[in-house]
Amino acid sequence: MNKLFKHLGVAFALLFSAVCFANGGEQAVAQASDAQMWAQLKDGAVGYTASKSEFHGQAINTYDLRVLDLRADWLAPALMAALFGMIAIFIVFIKINGISKLHHGFSGKMVYRWSKADVAIHWLGAIPCLLLILTGLVLLAGRFFIQPYLGEGVWAGLVNGAKQVHDVLAIPFMIGWLLMTVLWAKNQMPKMYDIKWFMVVGGYINFGPFKGKHPDAGFANAGEKLWFWAFAIFGLVISVSGMLLLFPNLFEPSRNLSLLALILHGVSAIIICAFSIVHIFMATAMSEGGMECMVSGYCDENWATQHHNLWFDEIKANGTLKYKE
Repeated sequence: MNKLFKHLGVAFALLFSAVCFANGGEQAVAQASDAQMWAQLKDGAVGYTASKSEFHGQAINTYDLRVLDLRADWLAPALMAALFGMIAIFIVFIKINGISKLHHGFSGKMVYRWSKADVAIHWLGAIPCLLLILTGLVLLAGRFFIQPYLGEGVWAGLVNGAKQVHDVLAIPFMIGWLLMTVLWAKNQMPKMYDIKWFMVVGGYINFGPFKGKHPDAGFANAGEKLWFWAFAIFGLVISVSGMLLLFPNLFEPSRNLSLLALILHGVSAIIICAFSIVHIFMATAMSEGGMECMVSGYCDENWATQHHNLWFDEIKANGTLKYKE
């Protein structure tokens, strides 16, 4: 009986070893097969499918993975830096430098500068732009910088709301961008005196050799012109790429074009975001009396002579100077 159990034990051990060896071999073969399959897929190998869609025969697209890494590693942090980094820089700058005050105070005489239509166009572009930046921040960088601090339900509601607002406000932004670009370009052409404006930082520095320097400027100064053309160029890129992403069934872009649009959309958003923060601070906190221009369309006479002297001299000379009654 003992011999029988001994022989059965040996037989079981041999059988178990054989099964393990077979399974190990099959697993090794399967792993090798999987590695070969993924290598072929990454090289663009396709299979058979009954679907007629352009990309259904390709199991994976390696460009997708590269774009995801690019968005996560570069675009998301860059958009955060463009928004919060520029705000922090301006707060520190104003703390050290102070604002640009009117040397002779407010005159109380308000000069006509923008029409009511111009003011409306400005806000048509500005309000959607700000909301698109904030919602775009949630969509692009939220899962890295916001989601970890929220519950899943709150995050789901936030990102869904951001997506809806982003899509709805895209069209008003594009209309505002188009009207501003077409109607305002004539006053934004570079001039030789713009170089001097940059050399003395527009007269906004209150210390050192730059203090008290107020360079010549026409209707728009050099800084405003730089902002305008950045907004015009990258606004075009963000509008075109946004339309491709917003209406894929209408334009039917290729997969690679869609990925390119996604990248260009993010890069343009980062640039517009950074310029927008500069523009907002310069028009509000930095320039005493500057915000009034885009509220009523009028500016104080002393503000006009200090910041846009060539334009003020021009309207006095040609008889188009008009004061608020």
